Parts: sequence; C-alpha cells; structure tokens
Amino acid sequence: MSAGGRDRAFARWRPAGWTALSLALLLALWEIGHRAYGTLVLPSPGETFAALWQLTRDGRMLPAVLETGRNALGGFAAALVIGAALGALAGRSGAMRLLLQPVATLMLGVPAIAWVVLSLLWFGGTGFAVMFTVLVTGAPIVFAGAAQGVRTRDGGLDRMARSFRVPARVLVTDVYLPHMLSYLFPALATALATSWKVAVMTELLAGTGGIGDGLATARVNVDTVKAMAWILAVVVLLLAVERLLLEPVRRRVEAWRRELPGGLASSDPSGGAPT
Repeated sequence: MSAGGRDRAFARWRPAGWTALSLALLLALWEIGHRAYGTLVLPSPGETFAALWQLTRDGRMLPAVLETGRNALGGFAAALVIGAALGALAGRSGAMRLLLQPVATLMLGVPAIAWVVLSLLWFGGTGFAVMFTVLVTGAPIVFAGAAQGVRTRDGGLDRMARSFRVPARVLVTDVYLPHMLSYLFPALATALATSWKVAVMTELLAGTGGIGDGLATARVNVDTVKAMAWILAVVVLLLAVERLLLEPVRRRVEAWRRELPGGLASSDPSGGAPT
C-alpha cells in the first residue's frame, strides 16, 4: 500500500479509536516502567488506580478536587478575560501593541515558581495566592493568541462590509470572532493546562489544601503510590475540563470551517481556504 493509501486508511479511524490506542500504549509503557524499577520508583497502574479509589472512598479526593478546581478555574477565568481584552486591544492598535507586548514577554519570562514565591509573600497561604499565580502565568499566553488573531484579520473584509453596510454586530460575531478564536483556542488550551499545574504547585508549597496539599503529604510520607494517585487525579480533571468545556465551544464557533468548499476544514489557523 502506498504512503497516501496508508494515510487515508488511518484517517478513517475515529478519534476515539486513536485516543484508546494512545492510552493503551501509555499504560503498557507505564507497566513496563513499574516492572523495571519497582513500586517505590513507579507504582503500577493497578496500584495507582486502587489508591485513587481509596482516597475517593475515604472522602479526601472530592474536597481536594473542588478546592483545586476553584483555584485553577478562577485564575483561568480571570486570565481569559484580561488576556483576551488586552490582546484584542493590542491587535487593533499598533501603539498599544508596542506598549503591552514587552510587558507580556516579561511576564512570560518569569519562572512560574518565582510567581508562586511572590504570591505567597504578598497574599499568604490563601486561595487568592493560588488564583493570582494562575492569572499572571496564564494571561500572557491568552494575550499572545488574542493579539495575533485580531492582528491578522482580513482587511478586505472590512472594506467589503463597509461597502455592503453590514451591521457591526454581524461583522463581529460572524467574521471577526471566529477568526480570532481560531488563534485563541490553542492559547486557551495551553493556558488551561498551565493553570492546573501552577495551582497544584502553589498549593503544594502553601499548604492551602487541594490536590497540591495531598501531594505534599504523600511526599512527606514517602508514599509514591498516593503521589501517583494525586497526579492521576490532576490529569483526569484537566482532560475532563478540556473535553467538556473547551471542546464543545470550539466545535460550535468553528462550524464555519466545515462549510468550506468540498466540506474540508482549513489547516491554516487563520481560516484560509485549503489549497
């Protein structure tokens, strides 16, 4: 079979099939690592899932999940609003871009652990310290995606809209917003993943409860099995939030791509027609 034929055959697989194959491969590698190094270094998948279930039955998992979820999603929501607003402003105005871009670059250059230390010094071991750390690490990422999306909009559409007297509301909702979101969604996915990691790291150092506090306790007790169980909880939560929150919105706002000639979605993030 030719390379093109193999590619077409693989493309006929449903995404769920690829996801299942990827997870099966990961579990196999995990089991191999466990057999090579033992439970102290890398617990088996079975031991980890059993520990996760035990933490859930003991009533320790749900409060920790809710605490971390509140901190991570609260900071992420603030980063989304502030980063998208400032990014859109920078994309429309060259002066604002020159003013804000160095600040965003500077904030991206500061290590996350440095923001954790500063937030703990400023706000103490509170949930607000966690949300602030998530905000300052996620907002520059959202800013970059929003600025690029607005900056690369098609100026010809503006002129055409003025010629046909298209209402401003229609132009924003049907043209500008879908184009901007095609750049913004990859940034949102990155910021969302960063928010969970930063939230757990801050909780671990601050002792404010949540999944990070559970990890800190497992570290003190040298309990690798429970540490892996808490890590697994973070990963599952991140995937669940992305699938249940971001993915449906992305499919809805990018429905216009499926209406391109031939029914093919463009691979160009700017929404150009496929070649």
